[in-house]
Amino acid sequence: MTGRPWVLAESPWKVVEEVPYDVAVLPWGATEAHNRHLPYATDTIQSERLSIAAAGRAWEAGARTVVLPAVPFGVNTGQLDIKLCLNMNPSTQAALLADLVDALSRQRVRKLVIVNGHGGNDFKPMIRELQPRTDVFLCLINWYTVLEARQYFDEPGDHAGEMETSLLMHFTPDLVLPLQEAGPGHSRQARITGMRDGWVWAPRPWTQVTSDTGVGDPSRATAEKGQRFAVALVERMAMFLVELAQANTADLYG
Repeated sequence: MTGRPWVLAESPWKVVEEVPYDVAVLPWGATEAHNRHLPYATDTIQSERLSIAAAGRAWEAGARTVVLPAVPFGVNTGQLDIKLCLNMNPSTQAALLADLVDALSRQRVRKLVIVNGHGGNDFKPMIRELQPRTDVFLCLINWYTVLEARQYFDEPGDHAGEMETSLLMHFTPDLVLPLQEAGPGHSRQARITGMRDGWVWAPRPWTQVTSDTGVGDPSRATAEKGQRFAVALVERMAMFLVELAQANTADLYG
């Protein structure tokens, strides 16, 4: 078997038909501005590259995983006034997810991992609603919560800062503009105390929060930091995929 049979988009039917896949992985990103130096596909690139690398490691360990084509549209209701930030409402995401899960169920792939790369996407309520209606086990990885980013970066940042810039410098350096082109990523804090302190939540109108679409200083980003972080992320995610492939999801808690 040649190529990467754990990447569905690259695999011919002859290969797919022969593999008893244990786990499907669905990268989910967004299409939105990331400061002045990162591409609009940043969230999608990160979730897809990490998913493919982790699935490849899991495959080497015997877990038959398959990475589905990435979904490039996320919830961007707070960025609708930024040119070509493309929004997909949560209800649309839920419908798309339900259709994909139904297809996997019919094809007897009984485990699905969503690898989310966009903070505006909230899959937990969707999974809670969908899980009782399907025999496919559903779970979620927000990749940016897998590790403590401050162990790898001086100031990780929230959006297009040091962490995301470093990862893109590692994954797709040809898509990253020179750092002198980047804005500083300064953000404005909410005037109301509860919102500023984080115990009250409201959607952020992005153009009121930041003038360059970034939140976080990218100036200390390096490809080396991105590689170190990516390797650690992939290792932990691959470990989970191996365990999930081997698990009886009807008896997960003991």
